[in-house]
Amino acid sequence: MERAELARRLGGRADSARASRIVIAETEPARFMAAFAAAAAGTAEVFVTDPGWGTTERTQFEALLTANPAERTAAGEAGWLMLPSGGTGGKLKFARHDGATLAAAVAGFQAHFGVGRVDAVGVLPLHHVSGLLAWLRCALTGGTYTPWAWKQLEAGEFPAVADGGVVSLVPTQLQRLLAAPAAIAWLQRRQAVFVGGGPAWPDLLAAAAAAGVPVALSYGMTETAAMVAALRPAEFLAGERSSGRVLPHARINVNAAGRIEVGGAPLFRGYWPERTILEIWETSDLGAIDARGCLTVHGRDDAMIITGGKKVQPAEVEAALRASGEVEDVAVLGVPDAEWGEAVAAFFPGGGRTPDQARAGAALAPWQRPKHWLPVAPWPCNAQGKISRETLRRVWAERAGAKGRDFS
Repeated sequence: MERAELARRLGGRADSARASRIVIAETEPARFMAAFAAAAAGTAEVFVTDPGWGTTERTQFEALLTANPAERTAAGEAGWLMLPSGGTGGKLKFARHDGATLAAAVAGFQAHFGVGRVDAVGVLPLHHVSGLLAWLRCALTGGTYTPWAWKQLEAGEFPAVADGGVVSLVPTQLQRLLAAPAAIAWLQRRQAVFVGGGPAWPDLLAAAAAAGVPVALSYGMTETAAMVAALRPAEFLAGERSSGRVLPHARINVNAAGRIEVGGAPLFRGYWPERTILEIWETSDLGAIDARGCLTVHGRDDAMIITGGKKVQPAEVEAALRASGEVEDVAVLGVPDAEWGEAVAAFFPGGGRTPDQARAGAALAPWQRPKHWLPVAPWPCNAQGKISRETLRRVWAERAGAKGRDFS
């Protein structure tokens, strides 16, 4: 889809000032949608940013803009839209997208789920790719997009929408809603409840299935314009727990190193300021595709912990700790250890009950059990449920530096 056509479909009109660079930093949905539509109608390079960024991300963003002069993009040119990636886990980057990658993502979604019109309740923020695509699926198919604050949903205030439609949640949001019968009843009436943004633990999925919630596990990221693999709700309710099959607009392969590779129409055009048309992109995710074509994601290769020669995948440890009921949320990292090379450290929200470490780690192998437990407040988790591991590493460095090697 050409940029001008995308703008027309969104009802956008260009600003007469014809800026060469537009930065969108909005939390209120109506203002975001109006700003995005207007920006799409112009010829400027467009940056979508997170208004909740801390000092680190804002400093990185300003440095990027200062080091790279604005470029005038022609209407329809590839890669005019910059979506943030990596800002909560390391160095901030912007993945280039455009009308073609976004429209392909919408069409692939329609074909995979066999739907024409898409109606959605938007709980995730629009400045995140999952929230943005939830809106665009509705806007480009003639559907209705209903933005709704997560705090309202959590409090039992549900939007007045017809049965059907979809909603996207992160695992911790699903967990909280499953504790309320009224919320379960509301979720049961959705056509699909997409769950992504982080690994969902087995006990959570079992509870959702037992409650009859039509969960659709999905896999995707900023660089792929949101989901490129998804499980259909009927498959989930029948017992399947993978990320499902590849959507028709994408290609997924697992290479010899076990890393997931993605190709096809939704793939980003390179990291700004570079512009590259990629045939295939190697992610940092480890996975496998079975004989049925279903994708299972094992975790991130670059997050692997090597302790005493043993490999520990943080996602597996986090799932076990959550399933124990001892922690509401948790993040597991490898930290330096003079004897073992790395040690397993578990970070959890401070200010609440201290977890029983023995019970929490009972289902884990000895080398998987956390050696260090650290309460952290405020808990560095954004609206998409993603935890800033970079912040947790700084917490570790500060506390370990103050207390020495025996810190725990």
